[in-house]
Amino acid sequence: MTLFDPSDAAVDAPEDTGSAGPGAGKPRRTLIVEADGGSRGNPGHAGYGALVRDPDTGAILAEKAEYIGKASNNVAEYSGLLAALEMAHQIDPDCWILAKMDSKLVVEQMSGRWKIKHEDMQRLAAKARGIVNPRRVKYQWIPRELNKDADRLSNEAMDAGMAGVPWVHKGGLALDGGAAFAGAPNGSAGAAVAETTAQEAAGEAPVPTGRLHHTEIWVRDFPAAEASLGWLLERLGYRRTDAWDSGAKWQGADSYVVVEAGPDVLEAAHERRRPGVNHLAFRAGAPAEVDLLVRRAASHGWTLLFADQHPHAGGQNHYAAYLENAEGFEVELVADQDPNS
Repeated sequence: MTLFDPSDAAVDAPEDTGSAGPGAGKPRRTLIVEADGGSRGNPGHAGYGALVRDPDTGAILAEKAEYIGKASNNVAEYSGLLAALEMAHQIDPDCWILAKMDSKLVVEQMSGRWKIKHEDMQRLAAKARGIVNPRRVKYQWIPRELNKDADRLSNEAMDAGMAGVPWVHKGGLALDGGAAFAGAPNGSAGAAVAETTAQEAAGEAPVPTGRLHHTEIWVRDFPAAEASLGWLLERLGYRRTDAWDSGAKWQGADSYVVVEAGPDVLEAAHERRRPGVNHLAFRAGAPAEVDLLVRRAASHGWTLLFADQHPHAGGQNHYAAYLENAEGFEVELVADQDPNS
């Protein structure tokens, strides 16, 4: 990172207390935080999304989303920044932080170039400066298309809040204080995950065999599959971790999914009723979360199958939604529990 003075980054200088902290003499790491917020009505139903990213690998180390009730866009965006700074501080209280946001207002105000006139934002900005020493934070504006992960989280929070259900992280990460942490090596939350991994490696908690390692789906039109299937995978907690010209990989909690086109794919339409795999079924949360996902899926190329029997097309004690995209690929979204069972 070149945003921070190398002479400052090399040594952990004393801060406000006038004494060196526990990391004195050690190089400071840099963490990237990304945040976004939105309001449907402005003011209206509002929520934020925040995450911490490793600058070297691009991996997400922690993420959080929350519905905050009726608020403005600006308040939601500031709330996302607060959550991002808190997570970064929990991972490493001595790190440099590069905060990336698509809110020009928040970036310019927190950088000190614009005045903060609104009382609510003055309060939130002061709180942000109290979480992390402002000398250790740099702010960078990014276009909205580069802030997709935080935008996704904020929309998930608003969707959940408007549906009357809490936001639930679906990536299988260890939860701590409402945030999901993914093995941050120098943080308290990351230490717990690292310890568990070490125990498994030592043979203390052997991983059972027979679990699905990955699924590979061949398609004729990757952009079309990405728009429908890729969107659904990300809503279910999968993260896009790799991509190439004709495909991409989405990592889940326990396995991954590859969607790929290419010259080896035969020029034939997909037909789920032929011998072979009929469909994939995913756990999708509580019944209300399944219903919410079905409503949103209609705008991303999915059609509800067996609508006259929904949500019990699989049986009276089985709450699920069966969806089909334009290419004829079927998925089943299974609720964790059936309120009628």
